[in-house]
Amino acid sequence: MKYLVVLLITTFTLVASAQNSANLTSTSQQEYIISDLFDQLIKRQVNESIAIERSVSTLLSNYPEQIDLVLKVAIDKYPHEYEQIMCGALRAEPALTSDVIEIILNANIADSSQVISLAVKEEPPYATEIVNAAVRQRPDDIENIIRVAIVTEPVITKNVIDNTMLTYPERLLEILTVAVKTFPNKVANFVTSTIKLFPDSADEVVSTAVHSTNGKKAREIIQIAIDSGISEEQATAAAIAGGASSTDLAKVEN
Repeated sequence: MKYLVVLLITTFTLVASAQNSANLTSTSQQEYIISDLFDQLIKRQVNESIAIERSVSTLLSNYPEQIDLVLKVAIDKYPHEYEQIMCGALRAEPALTSDVIEIILNANIADSSQVISLAVKEEPPYATEIVNAAVRQRPDDIENIIRVAIVTEPVITKNVIDNTMLTYPERLLEILTVAVKTFPNKVANFVTSTIKLFPDSADEVVSTAVHSTNGKKAREIIQIAIDSGISEEQATAAAIAGGASSTDLAKVEN
């Protein structure tokens, strides 16, 4: 409450001052106000180790519509404290998670892997939004983005994989590959789910899954494909196309 009072009083004072300056544009005025509020909040923090986090959180709790400016100011002032900035933003307004990810990645102040890992740890319910926002910014890094997300929080794996495939169907085989290579023991689940989502791509799904497991799960994958409605002949041919050897095909999974 005391921070809100300080914010309101300071805001009115600064707005009046800024409006008297003909050289300031509306956006410049707002950034000037946010910057000054941020500095004052930093000074009032008792715990310096989390001063940035709390200041960002306080500002966004009161001005969520100013997320672009709040994060711009924080990043400009403390570019190396991206973790505090992200935590403060995410804890204040979880619904703005996608915006936070896009702004942080656009600022190029941290590696995408670090950004994704921290965001998923902080807000696992928003994992799919985090991944999608990151992929929009770094489409060429899709495999690494997915890998980091599902390794950070394995429980969200199915939702992330399914959602990302549906969002980027043209890249479903890349997504399947990273899923299988990350969690090879779950290959049956991945194959079943992917064929269900993309029945017309069943052959490619089987081939990709077999190739991603180096043929070691060929018999299991073939059986999963058959259970999903594909003929044994078709499934076997797809497995061979994926690199399965006669030895792999003869193995019986226990």
